[in-house]
Amino acid sequence: MTDNKKPQAPQESRELTRRNVVVAGTGAVAAVGLGGAFAANAFAGENGGRRETPAAGESSGESCYRLTSEAVEGPYYIDADKIRRDITEDREGIPLTLALKVIDSETCRPIRNAAVDIWHCDASGVYSGYENQGSGGGGGPAPTGEPPTGTPTGAPPSGGPGGGGGGHQEPTDDTRYLRGTWHTDRHGHVTFKTVFPGWYQGRCVHIHVKVHVDGEWTDAGYEGGHTCHTGQFFFDEESVLASAEVAPYSANTTTRTTLTEDTIYDQSGTQGGLLRLKYDKRHIARGVRGSITVGVDPDETHDGQDAPPQPSASASPSVSAS
Repeated sequence: MTDNKKPQAPQESRELTRRNVVVAGTGAVAAVGLGGAFAANAFAGENGGRRETPAAGESSGESCYRLTSEAVEGPYYIDADKIRRDITEDREGIPLTLALKVIDSETCRPIRNAAVDIWHCDASGVYSGYENQGSGGGGGPAPTGEPPTGTPTGAPPSGGPGGGGGGHQEPTDDTRYLRGTWHTDRHGHVTFKTVFPGWYQGRCVHIHVKVHVDGEWTDAGYEGGHTCHTGQFFFDEESVLASAEVAPYSANTTTRTTLTEDTIYDQSGTQGGLLRLKYDKRHIARGVRGSITVGVDPDETHDGQDAPPQPSASASPSVSAS
C-alpha cells in the first residue's frame, strides 16, 4: 500500500454497496496475520509471542512478536455495509471499547489506512443479518426460533466443543447491528465501540475480524485491495463469568462452550487472539476495554477459508482487572 498518498477518510455510518467493498477473493498478493507481531510498548501487558530484535528505525523500546493464529471466517460474515466505529446501534449490553493496532511484522511500522472489519453476536447469541436463525450455530445452520428469555441461576451452563466451521450463509434480513468497518490512522490504530458479546451453543465468547490492505478510501468507502487476515478475538473465562451476572447476559440460558473447550481458539494466549482486558471486577457493567496488536505479513494470504487451528498447550489469559 502507498503511504505517501493520503486516502479520503470515510464518513460515519456511510452505507456501501457490496460491489464497492473489498472482499476475500482470488488474486490476492499480500496478506496480514493478526494480533501477534506487535510492538511491546503498544499496549502494555501483551506478551503472546517470542521477542525479536527491534527493526531498523524503531525505538529500542519496541520489539516484534510472532503472528497470531488465523481462523475460519464462519458462516455469518457480511461485506462491509457500515463504515463506522460505533457499531452498537440498539443492542443492550456491557459497553466494550476495542482498541487495535495494525503493524508490519517485519519492520514493526504501523500500517495506515487498512480497512478493519469486526462483527459479533449480541448478548443473547444472535447475529444481525441472521435473526431468524436465533441463537447458535457457529459451524452450520443455526437453530430457528426466538432467543431464550428465561433467567438462569448461578453461572451459565457450559458445554463441550462444537460449532465454529466455515460455510458462508446468505443473510436472511437487513439488520446490521454489531458490524462495522473503519480505517487505521497513521499510527496503525483503530478503535471500535460496541458491547461485550454473548455466547451461543458450540462456541466460546468471541469477535470476528478481517483486515484489508492495498485498497483506496473514496467517497463510496473502501474500494479494491484484498483481504489479508481473517481471525477472531477471545475473552478470558473470568470476564465471561462476570458478564453472565449482568442483564441481559443473565437471561442467556444457551449452553456455553468455555475458552478451553472451544475448537477455534488454539489456547496460545495473545498469539491466538486472546484480548487483554481492563475492567472493574466489582462493576463490570460500567464497561470493558479490550486491546490487541495486529501484525501483518505482506507475503501471506489468509481469506478465512483455512483449516481451523489445532489446539496447543494452554496459555495464561492476558487480563488486567481492577
